[in-house]
Amino acid sequence: MTKVVVNEKIRFGKPIIDGTRITVEEILGALAGGMNFEEIEKEYGVNKENILAALKYATDVISEEQIGMLKV
Repeated sequence: MTKVVVNEKIRFGKPIIDGTRITVEEILGALAGGMNFEEIEKEYGVNKENILAALKYATDVISEEQIGMLKV
């Protein structure tokens, strides 16, 4: 099972795919830039499970986000 880890000694502590130096940010950026899973797998040396783990991590982070309204 692929997981996302944070290690302050690797990539300045950014979340990475376990066992790699590929960041969640890189994978999300590639997807946002229009790359498909197959292209990302080839370019970054990851697999579909890794890409899905990055997406799950990002979803989990966003689901915890608190949005406050400013009083005017």
